[in-house]
Amino acid sequence: MGQLWSDELHQPGLPESEDAMSDDTAADFPSVAGHLLIAMPSLLDPHFGGSVVLMADHSPKGAMGLVLNRPSDMTLSNLFGRIDLSLDAHPLESQPVMVGGPVQPDRGFVLHEPIGEWSSTLNISNGLLGLTSSRDILEATAKGKGPERLLVALGYSGWSAGQLDAELASNSWLTVPMHDTAWIFETQPEERLGAAFRILGVDPLNLSGAVGHA
Repeated sequence: MGQLWSDELHQPGLPESEDAMSDDTAADFPSVAGHLLIAMPSLLDPHFGGSVVLMADHSPKGAMGLVLNRPSDMTLSNLFGRIDLSLDAHPLESQPVMVGGPVQPDRGFVLHEPIGEWSSTLNISNGLLGLTSSRDILEATAKGKGPERLLVALGYSGWSAGQLDAELASNSWLTVPMHDTAWIFETQPEERLGAAFRILGVDPLNLSGAVGHA
């Protein structure tokens, strides 16, 4: 499966998108790091249609996030076994590993709270959540000393410079500020899109491709 866990957590450079906006135009859109993106019905991309994405980083250089509602066929117990760790009898052993996005699908990420102290962690959502790519967090979890709540994903969602801004300008996404994180870990993957809509206070049946930002 390649190098699942790395002590370096950053958004790798991505090719420039033909649809990317100029720096001046992109500057009109504030960072949505720490926000949720909810795919609009008009977004038909096979990777993102019907998705809710937690944004970990968004800057003029690009953006990075994790899809929260697309489970894989793999459980945490399966994944830990592949890296020579055991989750036998652990409360999370049957939790599905998420498909975080189409970029680097052989690389692992752990979304968790509290943040704690790990080798490679990105602080997101104003300190509410951590996103860790180093193996030490899984080793601690296997010993019963990991974070209280966690979600593991393979791969991530990445946008090159200006690409996400262009998608926001075309109303491909609704943006939702996130003030509470418990629902991410307490809600089943198939229920997270609906939970995100409830935070926004919008009935998805009333949406059209013309709806703007929240």
